[in-house]
Amino acid sequence: PNSPAQKLVFNRVNGKRPQVLPQQISATEECYTLAHEENVRFVYEAWQQVEQQLDGSRSGESACGPVQYVEKNPNPGLKNFVPIDLEEWWAQQFLAKIENCS
Repeated sequence: PNSPAQKLVFNRVNGKRPQVLPQQISATEECYTLAHEENVRFVYEAWQQVEQQLDGSRSGESACGPVQYVEKNPNPGLKNFVPIDLEEWWAQQFLAKIENCS
């Protein structure tokens, strides 16, 4: 539970490293405050606990704990709903910024 949240890793397009000018490095670098890191760690650890409790309740270890919500009568309007892959979306945004800067 004390492990830090995983960081996103973006693979290079065509194996080429994008040219980055020195002023672009400081502008695109993200700075995280201590409070931000504490918040991320708190949410990550809390979610890990929920997942462990859900796994435990599925295997019959505990009678109480979190309950995963499942629609009994799914909304027909959501029949073709496709959830977004957030990691893929961020990767596309990142690559688009790189391409626009070249």
